[in-house]
Amino acid sequence: MNRTSHTASKIAEVTLLFWVIKIIATTLGETTGDFIAQTLNLGYVAGLAITGALLVGLVGAQIRAGTYSPTLFWAAIVGTTTAGTEISDLMDRTLQVGYLGGSLILSAALAATLLVWYRREGHLKVNLIATRRVEVMFWTAVLFSNSLGTAFGDWMVDGLGLSYAAGAMVCLAIIAAVLAAHYTNTLGEVAVFWIAFVFTRPFGATFGDLLTKPASHGGLDLGTYNASAVCFVLIAGLVWLNMRRRQWDDIA
Repeated sequence: MNRTSHTASKIAEVTLLFWVIKIIATTLGETTGDFIAQTLNLGYVAGLAITGALLVGLVGAQIRAGTYSPTLFWAAIVGTTTAGTEISDLMDRTLQVGYLGGSLILSAALAATLLVWYRREGHLKVNLIATRRVEVMFWTAVLFSNSLGTAFGDWMVDGLGLSYAAGAMVCLAIIAAVLAAHYTNTLGEVAVFWIAFVFTRPFGATFGDLLTKPASHGGLDLGTYNASAVCFVLIAGLVWLNMRRRQWDDIA
């Protein structure tokens, strides 16, 4: 992806650093969502109301922005991962749909969003996101994919009985297989992006659970507040370094 398309699309350039920040953002979304609903004991309905309002504000600001802003873009990504955590948990624990049922519903919603996007625009390429209409569809797909990733990650642990570490390894194996398929020209760039985007979410979700859950449940018992603080500092540092790198490249 060249710099011109990157700037015009208002979406972060898809590099290795993009995926590193995205994984940490999904972990932050998991730990922050659990902090609001569980640690603060506000429940999933109130949690979704809070994170949903934050999401609307962040994505609205992102869409109204005239140019790409790394800080605003990644804040909106964190907003989708946090709200996605509440959506998945609300479907499972409040609505009693179950994580598998939630995964199927969210898969259908994501597929429908991508289908509408493709039928209207003729592509699903994120480096061509330059209009408000396409950007709205992109963020809708991002929200559904992050919610789906949360539900799928929790289903692997609760439904299949995998440990948090094993669940994270399964997601890593899927991502590695997708990348291998891409480099052998079995899968195209668009398919690789969206599959990887979905499965980096359950990796982040299971890794977040690994950090926060008590040792008796296979976690490291760091707590949602401490884990969220660590993830926030990591994301802020990586986004700052990326911005500095771009400035240095422009000077050079």
